[in-house]
Amino acid sequence: MIIPPVATAAVLGGAGLHAAWNVGIRGGADRRASTAALVLAAGLIGAVLLPFLPVPAAGAWPHLAVSAVLHILYFNLIAEAYSLGTVSLAYPVMRGAAPALTAVIAALGFGERLGAAGWAGLLLISLGVCLQARRSGAHGEARALRFALANALIVALYTVNDGLGTRLSHTPVAYSLWTFVLPALPTALVLMRGRLDRLFSADRIGSLTRRGLGGGCCSVGSYTLALWAMTLAPIGAIAALRETSMLFGVLFAWWFLAERPTRRRVLALSIIALGAMILDIA
Repeated sequence: MIIPPVATAAVLGGAGLHAAWNVGIRGGADRRASTAALVLAAGLIGAVLLPFLPVPAAGAWPHLAVSAVLHILYFNLIAEAYSLGTVSLAYPVMRGAAPALTAVIAALGFGERLGAAGWAGLLLISLGVCLQARRSGAHGEARALRFALANALIVALYTVNDGLGTRLSHTPVAYSLWTFVLPALPTALVLMRGRLDRLFSADRIGSLTRRGLGGGCCSVGSYTLALWAMTLAPIGAIAALRETSMLFGVLFAWWFLAERPTRRRVLALSIIALGAMILDIA
């Protein structure tokens, strides 16, 4: 089935939004505060929209509880990765290694077998991550990569968990919004080490409000667009097209953060993106 042009546009737009909020966090002076502001804004957006949607079925709530815990870890690992490394280092690893780990979890835990194309995708992703892992000597880069790889595992875990939870919820959009609402306050408290008042100090409230609302809208919008596109085209094809977010991330970091990735890093990104796309449509 060919992806309709409107679905392609939605997915590419969502991929750009996903990359944008990651670049926004990296561009903040305090990455933990920028992440906390984004999470609170996304939770607020979800809370405003949820009264107009059905309540998820009872069977979905245990999955939502697990999702909330995983998202607390997810956003904290993002903040740590971007405190130590660049977008061009951490983002492709977080984004690209997650499908590979998801496939492994699905194979080991649910008996979903990979074909030859799937294994080829896994090998390409592994090659790209290994190439990305070659140290350039930048301070903290090795630690940033470890945080990125740990976060790829968290993404894989919540992808499997939320995939099961969404099926049980009978209301995918409401389920998605609850994954923003439930972890919002706990995540912000952990990020700010219990000092939320630091987000509202006179010298930072303006920039954090703009960054938080912008990032929150991008985060909610990105997932909503992908969800909608999956009603118009095969999920695998949509998931593969979403991997273009890695390219957007490096491009936006180049434009807005003056990051200049090396040729090796660009090659690693390309290999990871290709492997993720092959894996998603295998």
